[in-house]
Amino acid sequence: MFGRKNRTEVFDRENEKAVIRSSICTGEKVAGFKNVHTGQFRDVMLIRSDRDKQDFLKKYNLLESDVKTEW
Repeated sequence: MFGRKNRTEVFDRENEKAVIRSSICTGEKVAGFKNVHTGQFRDVMLIRSDRDKQDFLKKYNLLESDVKTEW
């Protein structure tokens, strides 16, 4: 009754692609969406573990192959 609701968020699939940005120096990872036309990155959540990544994939209804990693 009071549990978390599994709600699928939406993003503009025509103009954005899913990206995980990883820092070379610190290893910090941030999941978000990159505009394919302007290259602007919109961060959504910090990735600290594999579970966070799986939550990101589930929240936006993505497959692992849909997400690219950038350094």
